Amino acid sequence: MTTPGKKFKRMLRRPFEWLGIGLGLAILSSLPRRAMLGLCDFISSVMYRFDSKGRRHAEENLDAIFGKGALSASARERIIRRSYRNMARSVGHAFWTCRNALARVKASGEMAPAGREFLAANNPAVTVSGHIGCWEILSQLALLEGHRMMSVAKDIGSPAMTRLLMKARTSIGQEIVHADGAFRALMAGLKAGKSLGLLVDQAVRPSDGGVWVRFFGHPMPVSVAPAFFAAKGKAPVIVAWSRPLRDGRYRCEVVATYRPEEARDIWGFTQRCIKDLEGVIRRHPSCWVLNYNAFRKKPKPEELAELERREAAAAEKMR
Repeated sequence: MTTPGKKFKRMLRRPFEWLGIGLGLAILSSLPRRAMLGLCDFISSVMYRFDSKGRRHAEENLDAIFGKGALSASARERIIRRSYRNMARSVGHAFWTCRNALARVKASGEMAPAGREFLAANNPAVTVSGHIGCWEILSQLALLEGHRMMSVAKDIGSPAMTRLLMKARTSIGQEIVHADGAFRALMAGLKAGKSLGLLVDQAVRPSDGGVWVRFFGHPMPVSVAPAFFAAKGKAPVIVAWSRPLRDGRYRCEVVATYRPEEARDIWGFTQRCIKDLEGVIRRHPSCWVLNYNAFRKKPKPEELAELERREAAAAEKMR
């Protein structure tokens, strides 16, 4: 429930959100790629300096990934600073590709051979990732491989602001649907031969299509969308991420692939996809959006009991 205090804060914040998006569209999209990256790096330094709440969440997430005391203070600071830089560059890429989208995506990233082979052999497909590397470029690169792509967008600020960002994200030709009521539109798209691009490393309430799994050992409710669409739409799944390269570009790399029938166990498949992303984040923590409050939702006693029951059943099946 939105309180009057939260509504007032949103009202005060809205002009600044509009200013940020307006500057992003006007300035970032008009710069050469290296200048855009340099500006994003500067913005990330400012964000790191003033986002005390985000830095606290980043510290908590590093504790969840590696355990308390596992990293030195200097290592933690270095990882968090790089995470802010990665996040700023990803958002900057979204604005930058609003102009000359096809040419700019081609200049910014490449698909690894394994990904290219999978996409060539499986169309449509369900592509799964998280907010790791440049998550904005993944569906764009799949589109360049000949896939008609559909993705989901949540509200960002006001409805008008959300429409503006969705319009910018469709500049390359991918289709964006609003999170509310997305299941029906995505299933229709999949049946029409369109591939789906889904991000699954954010909390989704069970009432909104989530299920409780373990993320770095902590209970977290995440979307069952990949399992649902793969099983119902009989579409293969590719779990992938975009690795940042030294020259500021990205390479889409395959983490795992699955057949549609493997998704019939909705909970088990969802947990496997989260484990796949865990492995990437452990190896490349600075590429993940660390300032996200990943574990803010806590399971009810009955939800935790159900999660433990499922884990016990899965362990028994493995014996």
